[in-house]
Amino acid sequence: MPTNKSSVALPPNGDCRVVIDRITPSVEGGIFPVKRVIGDIVNVEADVFADGHDSVAVVFQYRKRGTKDYTELRMEGGGNDLWKIKFIPEDIGFIEYNVAARIDHYTSWYKGFEKKLAAEQNVEVELLVGADLLEGIAGRANHEDATILRGYAEALRDDSKSSARRAELLRSESLQLIANAYPDHTRETRYCRNMLMLVERKRAAFSSWYEFFPRSFGDKFGSHGNFRSAQKFLPHIAKMGFDIVYLPPIHPIGKKFRKGKNNSLTAEATEPGSPWAIGSKDGGHKDIHPELGTLDDFIAFREEAERLGMEIALDIAFQCAPDHPYVKENPKWFRWRPDGTVQYAENPPKKYQDILPFNFESEDWRGLWEELRSVFIFWIQNGVKVFRVDNPHTKPLEFWRWCIESIKTDYPDVMFLAEAFTRPKIKYRLGKAGFTHGYTYFTWRNTKEEITEYLKELCKPEVSDIFWPNFWPNTPDILHECLQFGGRPAFMARQVLAATLSSNYGMYGPAFELCEHEAFPGREEYNNNEKYELKKWDIDRNGNIRHLITRLNRIRKDNPALQRTHNLTFVETDNTMLLAYIKHTPDLLNIVLTVVNLDFNNVQEGWVCLPLDLLRMDADSYFMVQDMLPETGGAMPDTNYMWHGAKNYVKLSPHACPAHVFRIFRKVRRENDFDYWL
Repeated sequence: MPTNKSSVALPPNGDCRVVIDRITPSVEGGIFPVKRVIGDIVNVEADVFADGHDSVAVVFQYRKRGTKDYTELRMEGGGNDLWKIKFIPEDIGFIEYNVAARIDHYTSWYKGFEKKLAAEQNVEVELLVGADLLEGIAGRANHEDATILRGYAEALRDDSKSSARRAELLRSESLQLIANAYPDHTRETRYCRNMLMLVERKRAAFSSWYEFFPRSFGDKFGSHGNFRSAQKFLPHIAKMGFDIVYLPPIHPIGKKFRKGKNNSLTAEATEPGSPWAIGSKDGGHKDIHPELGTLDDFIAFREEAERLGMEIALDIAFQCAPDHPYVKENPKWFRWRPDGTVQYAENPPKKYQDILPFNFESEDWRGLWEELRSVFIFWIQNGVKVFRVDNPHTKPLEFWRWCIESIKTDYPDVMFLAEAFTRPKIKYRLGKAGFTHGYTYFTWRNTKEEITEYLKELCKPEVSDIFWPNFWPNTPDILHECLQFGGRPAFMARQVLAATLSSNYGMYGPAFELCEHEAFPGREEYNNNEKYELKKWDIDRNGNIRHLITRLNRIRKDNPALQRTHNLTFVETDNTMLLAYIKHTPDLLNIVLTVVNLDFNNVQEGWVCLPLDLLRMDADSYFMVQDMLPETGGAMPDTNYMWHGAKNYVKLSPHACPAHVFRIFRKVRRENDFDYWL
């Protein structure tokens, strides 16, 4: 039978009248971190309101994770109960942030007081209320400010002076500053949980990757390369303008079920095997393949790369060859079949007999997690700060969240690239788990419509807050049919697209710069794949596009607009084979327009219609454009043109250079009446 007592418990903070309804940016209410780069301007917004007409005071609170005290910044009202602040993170790592709000009784009283005074109403009682409020604030203030506040309170109570004269005291700016400096937190509302932000170093937002196999760079033809011989190739990569050198796994390669040329099931005695078949009697994930050298050799290789302005990225593949030490030492980490053999990796109809996956449902999963994390720690302590992770989508997503969060808590400058060609929601969840970058579907987006639709998806805030793309036109496993059949123009066009659409991009070389296009018959992969054999590359071979790559990397470094991905605006053209897009810095001091011919066989021409309102230019404006990518794609000087209005003509030959990369200079007038090109 119902009683007079409610069956629903009273809330613990029922006297807190302010509601905080939403905070942005946030990912799933703070469960996962929003990603930003140190020095970025972060626009924080919150919907905050209360019942009635009282004034609300709103503050943004943040602290570095693991510290006790918050820094508070007052937020400004933006109308319609929206509160805003611009915040610039100054340290890399995890930041916890929140919004707190309270009824501002003093401001509420003061606004009402001024209205009554303007209406010539009697304000004697209001002055006494104000005095009491100042006394209350004085109780929270330091001694000096408390003395000042009590002096004002006493003056407000002095009825020997007119109410108008006492009211004038309240307009003192110093009084307003002191009164607002000591908020009453007793009835303060905070959002239900802290938001998380992962602040990355600047290279996380802007990087150019070059992948190569050190073992293919021996001192003489047919010899197995090592870190000392491959070190001689580093200046070549640096000269092209890359800043991250990515190495396939450098660990001992298994002997059992070693794959031969083109992934054949049997290998000749002299065949090196796949670097992704990790582990042998020579060691495992914390060891180096003997033919590559020693740990000291690797450190010398890394230090030389750093001297040239580059970082080394290591491939971490959590899988084992059948003769990996883990198999004997920790048999519980693998699946054993009824015949006593270990389950090898399969993706029917493909079989990978040289690779054993870990069993993440092992009863010793805790020990497995800790050991895999220790692999990263080992290489971090040997100077590696960048990791490309092989197939992370085939391992538990919660493992990655725990592993990356624990590593970046102690080593916030470490970066992780997820090599995951999988379903979109899984890719994005890997971004939520903390991966800095992710491989994308760029390779398979080739038409104007495909590219436009895909980039618009990647640039949406709900995606860009968690997933930062890294565009690769090729990999050792992927040679798209457009590169197989498009010839040198296809390689040039895809290079321009990768380097200007995404601020992070990479290539597998020297295959890409040499326009290597021989595919395994009927497949989307290289014939005589370097994964299974040593190569001897002629890096000066005719037809290479090294000059174009070098020029593009220089353009990227010279133009801040190209150092972000999500500042992208597609531009209308009257030709479906011409793709045009603009990137610009927030202040419009750097504007880059890229136009690419997607037809690898024919000259294409047409009109580009610029969004002049976006560029803050008049419809009849004359402005200068500088073509930073000459037709030869090489070291020719820039060419300048004068354009007029929104519509301007372009013509591109795929065989000379299939793209324009223009810098747009707006003419502005300064106070001295001189015109400047900006």
